[in-house]
Amino acid sequence: MTLLKHELKRNGKALLIWSMCVGAVCFGCLLLFESLAETMKSMAGLYAGMGIFAKALGMDRLSIATMEGFYSTEIGLIFATGGAMYAAMTGAAMLSKEEEGHTGEFLYTLPLGRLAIVRWKYLAMLVLVLLFQAIGIVWETAGFALAGEMPAPREYALYHLAQLLMQAEIGSICFLISSLSRKKQTGAALGLAVLLYLADLLCRVMPSIENLKYVTPYYFSNATDIFAEGTINMPLAALSFAVTAAAGICAGMIYERRDLAA
Repeated sequence: MTLLKHELKRNGKALLIWSMCVGAVCFGCLLLFESLAETMKSMAGLYAGMGIFAKALGMDRLSIATMEGFYSTEIGLIFATGGAMYAAMTGAAMLSKEEEGHTGEFLYTLPLGRLAIVRWKYLAMLVLVLLFQAIGIVWETAGFALAGEMPAPREYALYHLAQLLMQAEIGSICFLISSLSRKKQTGAALGLAVLLYLADLLCRVMPSIENLKYVTPYYFSNATDIFAEGTINMPLAALSFAVTAAAGICAGMIYERRDLAA
């Protein structure tokens, strides 16, 4: 528990910066909805008819002139990419920073054992992702309240539940990368978050690579899918959960047996 508290405190500044920046952007965009509503009504049909572009962003299924459509196609994208990048960055640094910062020679002399340390650090990463979600929801709720319109509560809750699982998966994969590296692979982690988003866009518009949906967690956590269909793709969500668990377990097994730099 002491190690968990230490990691939360150590990562608190980055959490506040990322969550405040992403949350404030979402908040500001929501405030724009009322002033842009009339303009978007006249442009909704044009957006829906933009072929591949409309299909990739879900504008062919939800009208951007409604709060749900505006949130799904605009704000949901901002929150998803920002949250994924934060989770990737956090996971990538959680273990490797001990070797890079030469603090491992103190940490691993404690009577905890490597596996216990990995468990606490992994739990800290998951808690940080959860806190990011909570802060983001507070910002968005404030924006909805001031805009005077709320999205469907069930779909909104499902979206953030899917986002939590998506960010946990990306964070876990980067946590696994962290267990293999002696230096923080922040650039690679952020690149992975962006690459997975690109894979989601491509598999939506190119039938020949549709199977990429099994690779990218952005697919099942997509806001337009959830708001349009009213549900989460459970097989893909279950696959994401399995990948998350497998990455965490593999990270512990690898780190326990690795030769660590002083």
